[in-house]
Amino acid sequence: MLSAKSLFQEILDNDESFRLFCSIAASGESQGGWENARIAALVPESERSLAPKITRHGADEDKHGRIFNALLKKRGLEPVAVPPETDYTMLLERHGIGLAHDKLKSDEPLTVQDIVTYLSHSRVTEQRASEQMELLRKHFADHPVIGRAVKQISGDEDNHLAYCHEELLRFAAQGHGRAIQRTLRECALAEIRIYRDVSLAVMDHMGRILGWSRPKAALLAAGIHAVYAWERFAGWRRMVSLKMPERRDALGGPATSAPEFA
Repeated sequence: MLSAKSLFQEILDNDESFRLFCSIAASGESQGGWENARIAALVPESERSLAPKITRHGADEDKHGRIFNALLKKRGLEPVAVPPETDYTMLLERHGIGLAHDKLKSDEPLTVQDIVTYLSHSRVTEQRASEQMELLRKHFADHPVIGRAVKQISGDEDNHLAYCHEELLRFAAQGHGRAIQRTLRECALAEIRIYRDVSLAVMDHMGRILGWSRPKAALLAAGIHAVYAWERFAGWRRMVSLKMPERRDALGGPATSAPEFA
């Protein structure tokens, strides 16, 4: 029976597919670490109290990248170049989700609206990350190789999502509510398209590595399109709601260290 657990187990059991999976994940996390570090450095003076939390967010993303690379190293594998069509983070930036890299590479301070935009976009993408890691945690939390990594990253992603909710509600109370809702909706609708396209591209690469039959590949592609259809119809709404999280001040402390895999 084809399931999320059996599919990922197949990817995990093959060196080349595992290598591609970890390389894609490590690259995206490292890119997110750089982006958050630059945003923290450019936070406007009126919002300097946010800088340590943004720095913590970036440090967590960097840590996740190191974790995926450590998983590769433990298995005696080297990272592989990430195919552009599978690069979720790059495609998000190319489609205007997140602050433009040209802006982040300059030394010009960001505006409050830039920070609102950053948090709105992060709220959408962290929803995706939290859900993906929750799925892996459900099936692989006790796995002898990846279990600790999955639990560590899943907890961090939940913290990131909680932080976005709390800070966006603070900005909404300051009068930014309409801008936040407009940005959230635009970002969510763009993200679900990009996620569909990246998922199809990743499954295409995995299928060639693992020698999937045409019927199996077609079934997986149909499933991806079905998820997109649901998200386009109604599922995107889960990405735009805001509520005060149970985890308050989720990024208020120092980043935790990565688990050892040696």
